[in-house]
Amino acid sequence: MIGAILGDIIGSIHEFKGTKTKDFELITQRDHFVTDDTYMTLAVAKAVLEAQNDFLKLEALAHRYLLEIGRAYPAGYGSRFKAWLKSPDPQPYFSYGNGAPMRISACGIAYDTLEDVKKAVHAVTVVTHNHPEGLKAAEAVAVAIYYLRRGFSKYELRQVMQPYYNLYTNLERIRPFYRFTEEARYTVPQAILAFLESTDFEDAIRNAVSLGGDADTLGAITGSLAEAYYGVPESLYKNVEPFLQGEDLKTILHAFQRQYPTQVQPDVFYDEPLVFERRT
Repeated sequence: MIGAILGDIIGSIHEFKGTKTKDFELITQRDHFVTDDTYMTLAVAKAVLEAQNDFLKLEALAHRYLLEIGRAYPAGYGSRFKAWLKSPDPQPYFSYGNGAPMRISACGIAYDTLEDVKKAVHAVTVVTHNHPEGLKAAEAVAVAIYYLRRGFSKYELRQVMQPYYNLYTNLERIRPFYRFTEEARYTVPQAILAFLESTDFEDAIRNAVSLGGDADTLGAITGSLAEAYYGVPESLYKNVEPFLQGEDLKTILHAFQRQYPTQVQPDVFYDEPLVFERRT
């Protein structure tokens, strides 16, 4: 989950810039920020922590916490999700947007069987994204995380993903023509490729941002996979919390990390840990 949040933060300032290079300043407290991707990731994580393997309860809690946190933290939500948040009776709206896969990482982390991962994905996704493409995208990301956390190689992951997406292309071919989109089917395979072509956690996020699309969401999805495979560099890990504005968000983060700790890797690219102040 930390990887998803970091990908969101790093991608936050590139969302509408159409960045087509990997050469950019990675993260700074003065410019970067968390977006709706982080808020919704934490909402799902809270539901997962409380419901565990009670999937009916999980669906109800996901509905509740997506609403509560979404209403408490205004952000760049899509128009239909904004309407869902404002509705007196929020119902699924047959969405195939990339909001479902960007918030799903907790489901890939918390469950011990593939069957339970898929049940959890369905429970937290159908409250909004009940379109087959939305459900498929969320399941693909969570299943990828599940297998990567169990030591699957990148080659093996390509095979596992075949029922979901064709991944036999590369970023160099995609990048010149890729444009901003919120459709899951044009976000998730590209995010997976950004991970597959990476050399480490940071490189994975740079790959995702360099596509020039919905950078925070591409970053969040790619970051969740990269965390599962590489772990997270210590300097980046230590500086997630300062970007979270509310104590309730930090409480969710701490609780999830206690139960499902992230593998933290010693820094390679920084002589000293980076220190950021909370964005105000």
